Amino acid sequence: MSETARVRCCIAGGGPAGMMLGLLLARAGVDVVVLEKHADFLRDFRGDTIHPSTLEVVHELGLLEEFLTLPHQEIRELRAQVGDVTLKIADFGHLSTRCPFIAFMPQWDFLAFLARHASAYPTFQLRTRTEATGLLEEDGRIAGVEALAPEGRVQIGADLVVAADGRHSVLRDRAGLSAETLGAPMDVLWFRLPRTSGDPANVMGRFDPGRIFITLNRGEYWQCGFVIAKGSLEALRARGLDAFRREVARLAPYAAARIDAIRSWDDVKLLTVQVDRLRRWSRPGLLCIGDAAHAMSPIGGVGINLAIQDAVAAANRLAVPLAERRVTTDDLTAVQRRRELPTRVTQQLQLTVQRRAIARVLTTRAPLRPPALVRLLARVPLFWRLPARLIGIGVRPEHVRSPAQPAARTIAST
Repeated sequence: MSETARVRCCIAGGGPAGMMLGLLLARAGVDVVVLEKHADFLRDFRGDTIHPSTLEVVHELGLLEEFLTLPHQEIRELRAQVGDVTLKIADFGHLSTRCPFIAFMPQWDFLAFLARHASAYPTFQLRTRTEATGLLEEDGRIAGVEALAPEGRVQIGADLVVAADGRHSVLRDRAGLSAETLGAPMDVLWFRLPRTSGDPANVMGRFDPGRIFITLNRGEYWQCGFVIAKGSLEALRARGLDAFRREVARLAPYAAARIDAIRSWDDVKLLTVQVDRLRRWSRPGLLCIGDAAHAMSPIGGVGINLAIQDAVAAANRLAVPLAERRVTTDDLTAVQRRRELPTRVTQQLQLTVQRRAIARVLTTRAPLRPPALVRLLARVPLFWRLPARLIGIGVRPEHVRSPAQPAARTIAST
């Protein structure tokens, strides 16, 4: 069975970039459909950080008060333990934003929140269990997508296709857009450990010889990131699950009694870290944003927020041309020009940290201790502000400037 439909904008991928862009375009009166291959948002995401820059966008949409009623934890500072020395590395309390903190919230709640508010607009449609598999072309221009849905194959014609389908984007590959691979020396193993009231409260990164261990406070549990040298997973697994548990217990002694929560290797998920960016983000009729345009390192947890910023910039530039059916290639390249500098600067900072800190820690066996200058600066409040600014706000933050139409119905909070 085959179905044919037509919209002004078809967005492939219901992640943060796709859902935010869908909401902003529908809010501006643009006929938009978001294709999401899963049946719902209830799955295990790696990134659950909502940074101050994104919270500012939510405020500009008039949704912040409701958003903050959703279950979340507020993190106002970041600390790192290097050997036996603990340092404060970022203090978000100095940021001049309405929310000077990072909110840890399950990404499925964030996406469901965006989808619920987008659905208030008659021009918005979310099609779940519908996976974009290819592109339609007419006279050298992208004219829509081919997708696979429960009812069969679907063809959706569109004035603009937006690829927001992640770092393994099918659509960017189908479009022949090439990425520059920048490399990463590590991968990350993600798993959960139960958390009790006697545990530390802060987000913490621990740096030991050959090991980096990240703990994120998720209320009832710790989201743990065990950083390993790239390509070393099989050797780690060969040593056995008990050896892995003992290593985790050493790095997080307060949770040692709960280490049996790691029941098997199935509880440990591999995040293959890659850092890349497209040389060209668009073709006539197609634009890539978020991870489809630039895969970020997990350093700083900024990937989601870069994706949101892309969506806001795209809506600011494209909402009116889409509504008037006059989007040009200049409009699409303007989005890349706007967002490429923040992407490059952020990735360069991540690559510097990867090369000068992470790669060294993962390959050394010598005891670690931060240099005396770093220990001295870590006592100076001004030293905490720059990392907080770079992580929390980023380079060239975007603000909602796309037009707004009244919603067709009121959304009841849940």
